[in-house]
Amino acid sequence: MEIEGTALTHGGKFHADDVFAAALLKIINPQLKIKRVFEVPEGFNGLAFDIGRGKFDHHQENSDVRENGVPYAAFGLLWRELGESVMQKGCSPKDVAKETKHFDEHFIQPLDEDDNTGCGNQLAGVISSFNPLWDSERSADECFAEAEKFAEMILRKKFESIFSAQRAKSLVESALAGVKDNIVILPRFAPWKSVLIPSSAEFVVYPSQRGGYNAQVVPMGFNTDEAKCNFPQEWAGMDGEGLEKTSGIRTLHFCHKARFLVAAENQEDAVEACRTAMRIAGQQQRGN
Repeated sequence: MEIEGTALTHGGKFHADDVFAAALLKIINPQLKIKRVFEVPEGFNGLAFDIGRGKFDHHQENSDVRENGVPYAAFGLLWRELGESVMQKGCSPKDVAKETKHFDEHFIQPLDEDDNTGCGNQLAGVISSFNPLWDSERSADECFAEAEKFAEMILRKKFESIFSAQRAKSLVESALAGVKDNIVILPRFAPWKSVLIPSSAEFVVYPSQRGGYNAQVVPMGFNTDEAKCNFPQEWAGMDGEGLEKTSGIRTLHFCHKARFLVAAENQEDAVEACRTAMRIAGQQQRGN
């Protein structure tokens, strides 16, 4: 599908639906002109969205609804058509469809649902606040352009985050190939959950931005904070000499009160903290 020339959307008050749809189109083609109208001119054969009863409008009877029951709005209709081409720019071929679907489910669907039902959505409310106030002398078109730039920044940041996570996968997969004792050691921090949660890894160790090394537990699944193996209860919330004495690990100097993360001055002690945690957990299981 070619995105060029001028695209039309409705004038007057705007919503997150048409604003984010415009932002998506501008990301795909920064030269595209977005024109706001109250009626699509007869004979217009360009792209129209959220107006005109066409492919990318959703106000007509029997408009499209997702399998899960969430109705499409213009943003979702455009994403259904263009999403994979966006994701192809930064995702591996095997992940394009999955990431396209994930973005629809977690970012677009709540906005589409709000536009269709008025159910309420915080981001949609933020976009709505860009509309001119009742006593403002600013035009709706001027405010729309401002809102579109804001939405475009959000989308770019979201896409950059997805593509960054994709780049991290190869680094984490390489580290996982050398896993020892269910402890994965990363050469630098990188998003690791998508790779390590489904694996046998129980802990991940990486250089800390504050200096030294962190060790972190790997959750049991994507929708839970339950760890495959927690750091010991007696370490919870401790730091400094008290933690060193309790753990017997010389440079271990911090354990989060929730027991999902510890910090040490060197990699060896961060790894030793993980081994100690597994050993204590094993002893407790055998004691039960």
